[in-house]
Amino acid sequence: MAVNNTKNITLMTEGNILKVLLKFSVPIILGNLLQQMYNTADSIIVGNCVGSTALAAVGASTFLIYLLIAFSQGVSVGAGVIISQYLGAKNRDCVQKSLHTAFALAFILGAVLTVGGFFLSRSLLIAMNTPAEILHDADTYLKIYSCGLFFNVAYNMAAGILNASGNSKRALMYLAVASFTNIILDIILINVFRMGVAGAAVATDISQAVSFALAFLYLVRTNDDCKVKPAQIKIDRTMARSIIKIGIPTGVQSMVISLANIIVQTGVNGFGAAAIAGFGAYLKIDGFNILPIQGLALAVTTFIGQNYGAGRIDRVKKGALTGVLMVTVYTVITGILIAVFSRQLMLLFSRDEEVIYYGRAAVICFCPWYWGVGILQVLCGTVRGTGKGLPPMIIMLISLCIFRMIWMYFVLPLFSGINGIYIMYPVSWFVGVALILLYVLRGKWLKHS
Repeated sequence: MAVNNTKNITLMTEGNILKVLLKFSVPIILGNLLQQMYNTADSIIVGNCVGSTALAAVGASTFLIYLLIAFSQGVSVGAGVIISQYLGAKNRDCVQKSLHTAFALAFILGAVLTVGGFFLSRSLLIAMNTPAEILHDADTYLKIYSCGLFFNVAYNMAAGILNASGNSKRALMYLAVASFTNIILDIILINVFRMGVAGAAVATDISQAVSFALAFLYLVRTNDDCKVKPAQIKIDRTMARSIIKIGIPTGVQSMVISLANIIVQTGVNGFGAAAIAGFGAYLKIDGFNILPIQGLALAVTTFIGQNYGAGRIDRVKKGALTGVLMVTVYTVITGILIAVFSRQLMLLFSRDEEVIYYGRAAVICFCPWYWGVGILQVLCGTVRGTGKGLPPMIIMLISLCIFRMIWMYFVLPLFSGINGIYIMYPVSWFVGVALILLYVLRGKWLKHS
């Protein structure tokens, strides 16, 4: 059945590929940067107004938060792929069924993660060997942050639907409002009311609720084919299977990689609070590279999904190559900028020279090689856009999980300092690049079902 109303929907099956990808990806990238900005604001304000111990407490929770939301992000990706393919095929009924099923799944997952995160936070932090001097603050931050996970999961699904329809500017607008809200609340709750890490978590929860409310209300009020009708939010078994078929591999991949990163964080914790603070601060800087990479990969996934659904295999191949070139240019430029201004960036978080040392050590190991993880993410997103979620999952698990765990247990003891952990990251990226290139160049993933 043909799509009847595409007023606010952008189809990417025609036009110059570079221009189409730029037009669609730039709002996603800016949105990811805004999201990272308000996450970074927590750490900057905590580090300057509360101290390096509180900064370490926030940093110690980073990978646990990624773990809690990883599976739901996979489901969001799965929903986006399915919706983009139905939009490309101009099947209105299936678009409607898939987006209402997607929200039903998101609401269920959000509720489960909120409860689980709240009650398991302390046990997880203890299992990670979190130092006693930051355990209380880290537990407080993670418990309160978990109370907003429902809105985080629900917003990611709403943004995924907007992006799948080519309406990435809307998601950017709502993230801009959320970022402004978060920063203002950070200043008020941390600097004025002296709430410490609790204030940072509350500010983030409220800003996430605001972004979800704005995105959901838009989808309810729009008159295009991605209109949400709250009464119809329920699970359609056929659509749920399609979404989960792609979402589970992506979600499991993200969860297992997060578990591997928790093992890495446990190794960092062994170097003390200053190392935790320095590495945690660098991860916020790192997000200004990694999140845009993921945004561009998502844009490529949506582009591939629509063109694959429309049978435009020629554009699928050209879109993949264009995405690789775009991400390479971006990561080379940002890697140079972060390296040049590394000290100034670290000073935003802390004046403690030991904290700065650990952060700048990460810069030296990460920045020259970001283009590797960029190519890995874009090519995995390309394959995923055709509905084949299992191969990228396997490749990501081998390179970013299994390889890292082997490194931690067998290679890390050969190093005397924290650089043994830092070097592991770029090496694992290029293991992944080699594997995804071997798979992509075979071409079997392009067979249209």
